[in-house]
Amino acid sequence: MNRWLMQAAWNGDVDHLLKEIDINPHMLHAVALEGSETPLHIACFAGHLTFAATVIKLRQEFCMELNQDGFSPLHIAAACGHVDIVKELLKVDLGLCLIKGKDRKIPRHLAVVKGKIDVVRELLPSSLNSVECKTAQGETSLHLAVKHNQFEALQILIQHLKQVNKEDLLNCKDFYGNTILHLAVARKQYEVVDFLLNAEVTINESMELNSLNKSMLTPLDILLMFQSEAGDREIEEILVQAGALKAENLQSPAHTQEQTAYHPDTRHENPPSPAKKLIDYFKYNNLQDSPNKVRNTLLVVIILITAATYQPALSPPGGTWQDDFTPPEGNNTLYGTNTTNTPKKHTAGQAIMGTHNPVAYTIFLFSNSLGFYMSLHMITILTTAFPLRLEFQLLMFSLAATYALCMNAIAPKPFITYAFIGISIAFPFMIPAMTTLYRNYWQRRICVLRRTSQDNV
Repeated sequence: MNRWLMQAAWNGDVDHLLKEIDINPHMLHAVALEGSETPLHIACFAGHLTFAATVIKLRQEFCMELNQDGFSPLHIAAACGHVDIVKELLKVDLGLCLIKGKDRKIPRHLAVVKGKIDVVRELLPSSLNSVECKTAQGETSLHLAVKHNQFEALQILIQHLKQVNKEDLLNCKDFYGNTILHLAVARKQYEVVDFLLNAEVTINESMELNSLNKSMLTPLDILLMFQSEAGDREIEEILVQAGALKAENLQSPAHTQEQTAYHPDTRHENPPSPAKKLIDYFKYNNLQDSPNKVRNTLLVVIILITAATYQPALSPPGGTWQDDFTPPEGNNTLYGTNTTNTPKKHTAGQAIMGTHNPVAYTIFLFSNSLGFYMSLHMITILTTAFPLRLEFQLLMFSLAATYALCMNAIAPKPFITYAFIGISIAFPFMIPAMTTLYRNYWQRRICVLRRTSQDNV
């Protein structure tokens, strides 16, 4: 985009915009061909109503454009809470409120996440179908309101559902099988639970108190699993008084049918144990956990492993010899006639474990080096395409070199030294090749097994 045009959009300078268009009448057409951020996106972010209205008159097509982040002008205006601009955009087409941006979020989703109540009120009547829209994670506006602690937005959304007779949406589940009651209980949101189940609110009969998520947990199960904070007892009282049950106490056919829908092969088995429920609750889920969070978690764990495996290079198990010693030849009077008590030849700085038990030390050396070089390999993979890549590779090389030199310096036996030199040379090349071959082998094996099972069917 033209730099002067971008500056005019930030400042809301309509006169400069019109002057630029007089000079170059096709300027806005050229911006549309670039396929990135338009002046309307910037004006909606900055909150310049007059500038936005002028751009809309000149080129209405900008209202439907998504910027490089996957948001339309209405998405941006809704998230920023600019109600007047939202109204101006909806004059063009009410269908703009149904545009799906990044992660399939519509503008009202962003307004709910940011707690822009006036925008939520403005967008709700625009389209009755918008209340059923879900994000890429299967979350409705209700899920987002609970997830981001927007209680007032949740109240407005529920009041709207009552007006349009769509209270069944209260029981919608995300891709992890959680209803808004599951989320509210898991986040210990007493105010939300009380609002959903309070007798003064007419929605309590529409709520499914004992709905099972994909971990086979009811809201009461989730509360009891982590009951340790203040306020848990009050939430439990509300749930129990409303008729909430644990999964193991569900006996009705309706609940049994819902349970077997998730696990058709376990319909005759006993309910999962509390330990298994806890593991299922924390285990990785590719729909709920974003790749960015997984990568950050892996980096933290791998860095800890790198530090733990590098430590033996500085302080080996059993320590190092503090002096040089060479037993005297042909004279054992100093140590008696029993030669087993004679100290072995050693050099200061070498590993004591390697002197007394070279086989065990060699095994330790191999295992520790495998963990160290594997962690470096994983760090390299997880930081691919990071900036300053050359400098980072030099750091990895220097770390591997210092590890190899330190471990080589404390090796007490020549054959251990030669073995470690071979390990240091081979591992950096073998680990990437072997992991790739192993992964490809199992992938082909799984494909063959699937194809065989399909043929048998």
